[in-house]
Amino acid sequence: MEHPLIGSLDSLTEDQLVERISELNRKLNIAWRMGNADLCKQLRMAIESHQIKYQDKIRRDDNNNFDEIINIS
Repeated sequence: MEHPLIGSLDSLTEDQLVERISELNRKLNIAWRMGNADLCKQLRMAIESHQIKYQDKIRRDDNNNFDEIINIS
């Protein structure tokens, strides 16, 4: 489930997305150790939103690379 309060992630690069995912995972670890289940749920949704966008960008880059390599004509 994507987090409803996160704005558009389209402007972020792959590296920025990876950095944000790492940061959110560190925060999730802290929230988990503190026993804050509600915060953990919110952080998991935010992580999922970032991971979906990251995977989307990776797939798009992979498809573009094949278009340049393969010449059908």
